[in-house]
Amino acid sequence: MPPAMTTTAHTRRIAVIMERAPVAGRWGGVKWEPRGVVPDEAPPGAPAQVIVEHGETCQMLFPGLTVRLERSEAEGYLLNITSPQPRVFVLWRLEDGIGRPVMATVSYNEGTRWADSGEPADSVPLPPDWLPWIGEFVEQNYVPEQRKKKKRYASNTDRGVGGRWNG
Repeated sequence: MPPAMTTTAHTRRIAVIMERAPVAGRWGGVKWEPRGVVPDEAPPGAPAQVIVEHGETCQMLFPGLTVRLERSEAEGYLLNITSPQPRVFVLWRLEDGIGRPVMATVSYNEGTRWADSGEPADSVPLPPDWLPWIGEFVEQNYVPEQRKKKKRYASNTDRGVGGRWNG
């Protein structure tokens, strides 16, 4: 059994709610998508569990994920918490017909990279009580990139090329 994960100032243990729902339309089928995140209160190594089942619709709770704040992603956290709708981004994979979350982040940049790479990545609303936690981290760790001074390039006439003294 793995050692118990602790929650530190820079991590949060979460469980992801994934939903399987029927797809309306000619071809039918089902789709999986994350529907929310909640604090992970399950013991380490606990399996996923069905929490709602109604016809073809099913919601499962997947414990055991960690959201970790990293200094290198501070700009992505800032972009996320200052957006109109802050999000938790969930990377998931289809295994044995079940949508299983693999990773979660609150970095807008990292979530965008996952989606741009073609991975199944979706987002869910950020729990409101996470805003102060992320905001404090950003305040302590975000260093805006220094603006580079624009180089001034001399025009051809400044260099003496094509000027009246050069023929």
